[in-house]
Amino acid sequence: MAANVSSPMTSNSVTASGILPQVISPAWLQRPSPEVAPDLVGCTLVRQWNSGLQIRGRIVETEAYAPGDPACHAYRRVTARNRVMFEAGGVAYIYLIYGIYHCLNVVSDQAGVGSAVLIRALELDSIPDWIPDTKRRKPHRIAAGPGLLCQALQISRSLNGISLQPPASSDPQDALWLEWSQPSPSLVQTTRIGLTQGVDIPWRWYESEHRSVSRYE
Repeated sequence: MAANVSSPMTSNSVTASGILPQVISPAWLQRPSPEVAPDLVGCTLVRQWNSGLQIRGRIVETEAYAPGDPACHAYRRVTARNRVMFEAGGVAYIYLIYGIYHCLNVVSDQAGVGSAVLIRALELDSIPDWIPDTKRRKPHRIAAGPGLLCQALQISRSLNGISLQPPASSDPQDALWLEWSQPSPSLVQTTRIGLTQGVDIPWRWYESEHRSVSRYE
């Protein structure tokens, strides 16, 4: 179940509606990933482009990866690929799988630990113009998977290591950040997907019966 944590407010970000949501602070993310992952379900991921466009996605599914976990990229040692995972929580770790799909992770815990939360699925608040008509027929499935959500929000390794905070400058620029919401009251906890190691570790959480979850157990 989600931990009973206080609101992780830092600064406020302005939305098109004029509402000022609470931005999640790096300090709140600097906890073990199995604590952060369930607390992120129900929160919002914000993608901003240098054009000023913003699209928000409600997080409906996450997975945790941590030290001692053979499925974690940081399991053995620091490498050029995984070094961002060893930074203090509050930055994005983005990697490529199958040479095609990007995956977005929220680095968690303290510097040097090697811990992250994979964002597995989102419910988008709007459909980007570049999404083809064939996918628009099922809008709730556009970001229903780690590779799909990165495709939909144009998230690639060019954003690897970026701070998960709104830009300090008022000028629009490429950015990612997280906005607080109360954790989902209907969480399901189960094992993770698509692994060959650490398959029995129950570090996947998703919102029960939500149509944007990548896969149900």
